Amino acid sequence: MTPQHSSLNLVDNFHRQLSYLRLSITDFCNFRCHYCLPDGYTANAGKRPDNELSVSEIDVLIQAFAKLGTTKVRLTGGEPSIRQDLPRIIELAKQTQGIQTVAVSSNGYRLAKHLSAWQTAGLNQLNISIDSFDPTIFKQITGFDILPTLLKDIDTLLATTDIKLKLNGILMADTAFDNLQSVLSFVKNRPVTYRFIEFMQTSDNKALFFAQHSSGQRIKDFLLQNGWQSQRRSSDAGPAIEYRHADYVGGIGLIEPYAPQFCDSCNRLRVSSQGKVHLCLFDNGSYDVRAFLANGDVDGLVHALQSLMPIKPEHHLLKQNDSGIMANLSMIGG
Repeated sequence: MTPQHSSLNLVDNFHRQLSYLRLSITDFCNFRCHYCLPDGYTANAGKRPDNELSVSEIDVLIQAFAKLGTTKVRLTGGEPSIRQDLPRIIELAKQTQGIQTVAVSSNGYRLAKHLSAWQTAGLNQLNISIDSFDPTIFKQITGFDILPTLLKDIDTLLATTDIKLKLNGILMADTAFDNLQSVLSFVKNRPVTYRFIEFMQTSDNKALFFAQHSSGQRIKDFLLQNGWQSQRRSSDAGPAIEYRHADYVGGIGLIEPYAPQFCDSCNRLRVSSQGKVHLCLFDNGSYDVRAFLANGDVDGLVHALQSLMPIKPEHHLLKQNDSGIMANLSMIGG
């Protein structure tokens, strides 16, 4: 059960209850998406780091967050599936008292290979990035010609597992209309929510951002004018506003970080694959808690996390073109 004592909760100075942990287990990614890592992974001479959090350190981390009222853990990257111990990490998170939902964000590479192990480990939710349903454009964006296989694997997931699936796509000016038409066809008869995410500026993508940023308002206007209705968000949900239509099995969502009041309902903290706490995706600093993890000090970490609550910022500064220390979204999984 979720801890009920206010002394064992993470509540910031703006009365926001932080019950959702986004944990990056690697910053390595095998894709070369042009809005994130156009030249591929270049840190650490292009090789996967050897200082990622161990399973035992992750166990300590999740225990501490659970003691503080966290109910949902999302495992991100980079690309988390490159870690062969991902099923074990899913399993330990799922077995931690208080954790109700375990999710993974992935690019879907070799999805069919992983499905059985993830299902057995207890995975509740999976988010997969699909920025275009056009195979040529998909390859241009990611560097990989795998879209037909990925879509086939997604249908296998829907037919053979009880994992809740969501798809994500970056909203780009050039592809927004065509992608929306493809999404409408895809979710017509599939129990899948596709979320459009407004393109966010980082220090590595400024030129592309100013050329391709498009407001989610265009998608929202279309949905509302065509009979779609917004849904109430659950307490442990991410920032997306989801829309449903009586004639569609699936849904469509919008994540609009540039919208007014976007940060008002923030319920998330992020931890990097090296054990640094980020109070905001676009904050100007991070806080190293790895010593607590290495020493197995759950209670010490609980107190350290509580001590950070007074300095969690009220909102990001993206509208001022300030993305903080975020060079690219692979750093801590978006």
